[in-house]
Amino acid sequence: MTTSSTQEFPIDAVITWVDGADPAHAKKLDSYLATLGGVRPRAANPIRFHHSGEIDYCVTSLLRFAPWIRTIYIVTDNQVPDIVDRIKGTIYENKVLVVDHKVIFSGFEQYLPTFNSSSILAVLWRIPGLAEHFIFFNDDFALIRPVSPNDFFRNKKVVLRGQWKSLSEFTWRKKIQHWFQKLTSTVKSTEQRAGYLAGQELSAKAVGYDRCYFQIPHNPHAWRVSTLKVFFEANPELLEFSVSFRLRSAQQFIVEALAAHLELKGSDAVIDEKLKTLQLKPADQSLIRIKNKLSNADVNLDIAFVCVQSIENAPEQSQKTVFDWLDRRIERI
Repeated sequence: MTTSSTQEFPIDAVITWVDGADPAHAKKLDSYLATLGGVRPRAANPIRFHHSGEIDYCVTSLLRFAPWIRTIYIVTDNQVPDIVDRIKGTIYENKVLVVDHKVIFSGFEQYLPTFNSSSILAVLWRIPGLAEHFIFFNDDFALIRPVSPNDFFRNKKVVLRGQWKSLSEFTWRKKIQHWFQKLTSTVKSTEQRAGYLAGQELSAKAVGYDRCYFQIPHNPHAWRVSTLKVFFEANPELLEFSVSFRLRSAQQFIVEALAAHLELKGSDAVIDEKLKTLQLKPADQSLIRIKNKLSNADVNLDIAFVCVQSIENAPEQSQKTVFDWLDRRIERI
């Protein structure tokens, strides 16, 4: 395991977080929805803004299993997670910093408040003092075992996890599916879903890939500040377009995918799929399946990350099983 004292260059971590139960946040969202006629689109589903303390595990896991990370930035909208108060007066106090949306949206304040993770990700590279090399985490991710800088950067190139896929318009399955939908559909949807894979394809095309794209899974993502800075400064209209959506839109880039394809285009990426993510959806998975997945993660040394989605909607026993396991593996501060 590489320690901070032997690391060749600084690496930071950035976590995006929101407390949807905060009355101030809820009021902002309701006020914005009122401008849309009071209709709550799919992208404003409350589940997108809920949390059950997952960020505690995310931050703690970084401190325990990646001590070589220089600074952990938590990006929020005028909120502070409890863990920041808990580490005050400890050796970690100056290692975890909170960054407000107003800071990274400087010059684009007209698009605040935003409730759109894709818009926020488009300006993460603008965090003052952020290291050139950093790792982006959603707040429902955590590490479950020690990792090293080489798991994310090698020779200052980013490490990518994923697989090359044909763009959907070049697959027969997609063509048949599209034809069938046109044939059977009698109602036109007024709300186009912001699909994760469709957004990845859009991002690949923006970089110049016209036949295939590199499909990335849900996992922590290694980024370089200069990659996004150069792209968006050369295409300022795309940056403003990206941050202009208050809610997620099918027209937006998936910034994780945009960054990955930019690195691939510049030959600044290394593909390595060894490390895997344990994907938990306790609200949709049976208790038996959850226990089997947790047991497998305990013995499979290649599973280094965990993602726990929408646990607040899961049955009580499933929640307890997952949190007990996280407490054992990570030991929250």
